[in-house]
Amino acid sequence: MPPAPKLVTVAAYGEAGSSARVRVSDWLRHVGLDADRSTYLDRADNRLSAILRHPGRVLAAERRLRVLADSVADATVLVSREASPLSFGTIEGRILRRSAHGVYDFDDALYAGYPGGLLSRARHIDKVWRSATSAADTVIAGNEVLASHAAEHASRVVVIPSCIEPDDYVVKSAYALPEVPTAVWLGSPSTEPQLDLISGPLLALHRERGLRLRLISSGTLDHGELNAMIDRVAWSADGFAGALATADLGLMPLEDTEWNRGKCAYKLLQYAAAGLPVIGSGVGVNVSVLQRLGGIRADTSDQWREALGSILDAHETARAEWGRTARAALIEHYSYGSWADRWLAAIGR
Repeated sequence: MPPAPKLVTVAAYGEAGSSARVRVSDWLRHVGLDADRSTYLDRADNRLSAILRHPGRVLAAERRLRVLADSVADATVLVSREASPLSFGTIEGRILRRSAHGVYDFDDALYAGYPGGLLSRARHIDKVWRSATSAADTVIAGNEVLASHAAEHASRVVVIPSCIEPDDYVVKSAYALPEVPTAVWLGSPSTEPQLDLISGPLLALHRERGLRLRLISSGTLDHGELNAMIDRVAWSADGFAGALATADLGLMPLEDTEWNRGKCAYKLLQYAAAGLPVIGSGVGVNVSVLQRLGGIRADTSDQWREALGSILDAHETARAEWGRTARAALIEHYSYGSWADRWLAAIGR
């Protein structure tokens, strides 16, 4: 057999960026593949402030992408989300079309445009997404909602969820409720406002049961009255797993918007990997994920308060069973091991 074409990965973010790590770097690590990796500024984000501070690096990155587009005729290329924060889709389309096998991977509702921010609207991420899905030989979508949109432009669409490496997580071992119980939320600064959707139920349980909210994030958002019950933990690669495992339950509230309907429920999966009981809003694929994990769906303030109370009031054996069920389902349905064959096939390996 002839050797497989070399593999090239293209992402706008470095490994510190959650999407590039989960959708690209961790896959390469799991299956043991080497790749020529191209990142833009090798940062966790490409905010306007970073672009303005490093004009020389930005210019060099734009040049690299154009050189890359002329050198991939014998390569399999995997483009994650976008190649450049300044792109309108031309460079992504060119790289994918010129490669021996072009694969485009996305895990958010990019067709809806990034929510909020003048720069985000000016970047027209929807045009990047449309150009890339049209140019790719294979599109990998993070869930069925995203896949249905991609199928309008792409001839081959494969659904592969954002996966978890279970062994990377500390598993909760004690389910007896401490005197001060803790709910946990893990996420990026941009998604912290979702917590305010359930401030009423959280504050009620804080007053009645002393409930604390552990917020694992690099953000500093002011949450008003919720600040009284929040314990912030700065996210770090070697610290977040332990901070999850010592909490008592995990939360994923979501406002019902087009952007959120395209989310991949990754918070729920991370809580499940730690063996936590989970509660989430019934938005998008949260619904099916909650069913598989044995979690609780809550859509109204009353439902959130009832769900929180039911986990706190349950016997420790019931909470342990919730946690074991969630982790077992995570391993079966959302681990890298359970999707490895499909991912390898999608990239032509």
